[in-house]
Amino acid sequence: MSAKRGKSRNSSTVLVIGLGRFGTAVAESLIRMGHEVLGVDEDAERVQRLTDRLTHLVQADTTNVETLRELGTGDFASAVVGIGSDVEASVLTTLALVDLGVPTIWAKATNERHGRILERTGAHHVVYPEARMGERVAHMVTGRMIDYIEFDDDFAIAKTRAPASMADMTLGDSAIRTNHGVTIVGIKRPREDFTYARPDTMLAADDLLIVSGRVDLVERFAALT
Repeated sequence: MSAKRGKSRNSSTVLVIGLGRFGTAVAESLIRMGHEVLGVDEDAERVQRLTDRLTHLVQADTTNVETLRELGTGDFASAVVGIGSDVEASVLTTLALVDLGVPTIWAKATNERHGRILERTGAHHVVYPEARMGERVAHMVTGRMIDYIEFDDDFAIAKTRAPASMADMTLGDSAIRTNHGVTIVGIKRPREDFTYARPDTMLAADDLLIVSGRVDLVERFAALT
C-alpha cells in the first residue's frame, strides 16, 4: 500500500476503486483524456496484470476508512467505485469515501436495489452500465438507430440516417420539429466534417443525423428511415 499522497485536491486527479472491466475502462479513458488516475483493487493478481496499462496502482482493502485515509483519498476531487459483484464492499467503500469528504463520488450499481442503497449511503452519481448498454443494443437491434443514449428524464439522443422522403429538402422545409417533435442537432455527411444543423441545411439521403427529443418521438422518427 502506498504512502499518503499529501497534496491539495486537484480536479484532474481521479481515484478509481475496483478494477474489473468497468473500472479499468473508466481508468484508461480518463488517462487518455489527460487525467491522473490512481487505480485501487483488493485483488493483488488483478493489480499485477494491470501494471502495463495503468501507471498508478495500489492493492488495498478499500472498505476500511483508515486504509483509504492512508492512501490520501481526501486529496482527490472525484472517485469512481467500480465494485459490482460484492455489494457489501461497494457500499462500505462508498461510505468510507463519504466519511473522508470526497466531493464527487460515482458508483456502479448492478441493479436498482443496489443503486438505492448507494444513493442512501451518499454516492452523488449512480450508474448502471449493464442496463444502459442493454438499452442501447436493444434500440439499435430493433430499430434503425446507429447509436443511442437515453437519459433519466425520458430524453434521448440518437444517431440515425436521414429519411429518404426528406432528401433534397432543407431542414426548415422538412419541418421535422413541427411534424415529428424532435430536434436535429447536427449532420455528418460522408467525407465531410460534422456540421451543426441550421434551417437552411440541405438534407441528403446518406446523411447521418444527430437527433434529440423525447424517447418515444426519437424512436418514431428513427423508424422513418
